[in-house]
Amino acid sequence: MSHPDAHWLLSQRFRGYYPVVIDVETAGFNPKTDALLEIAAVTLKMDADGWLEQDKCLFYNVEPFEGANLEKSALEFTGIDPYNPLRDAVDEGAALKSIFKMVRHGMKDNECKRAILVGHNATFDHSFVMAAAERASIKRNPFHPFSTFDTSALGGLVYGQTVLKKACQMAGIEFSDREAHSAEYDTRKTAELFCDMVNRWKQLGGWPVVEDESFIEQQEMRSS
Repeated sequence: MSHPDAHWLLSQRFRGYYPVVIDVETAGFNPKTDALLEIAAVTLKMDADGWLEQDKCLFYNVEPFEGANLEKSALEFTGIDPYNPLRDAVDEGAALKSIFKMVRHGMKDNECKRAILVGHNATFDHSFVMAAAERASIKRNPFHPFSTFDTSALGGLVYGQTVLKKACQMAGIEFSDREAHSAEYDTRKTAELFCDMVNRWKQLGGWPVVEDESFIEQQEMRSS
């Protein structure tokens, strides 16, 4: 059975959280000292039958913040030249403000109380987003301060694979080595993988689709 309001379904599926898939490319592993170089965000939506799918996407090349550390090994791994003028890079604060605006609109449209970051090894992406938001003095950060959905852990559970490429292959999702390690590409593939896992769980009967508000009341009673 399906509910006529898909927005209501998305809100209830994740306990009022609005899932947003994010991937970053950086110049190191320390979010406090190392530069954020790329960021992409994909929002998700749910159809009237409760199937999760990708919605909107934003991607930015990001200028290293003043005084940022640039690890040579990290740049060699990603192939990013931070000062290439063709990158058309923007300030990290401007990138986050644009992404946060998209996220807040999605939260409102889907009746969600807070956004939750979905990522592959999500703690890494979350830490860089939070550090950049703090540097930019952004007060209205829509994301939960520490909770995330990690597709690496979920991929290990569902497919027995924690590497993004291998989890995608197990899920039947095409994956290009040539395009990998681009924030936009990795975000779209992570989103595709997350939707696949959520939808597989639903297909197996793991999430009830309901027709009235009693389900909300039951969940609130259980969590109280």
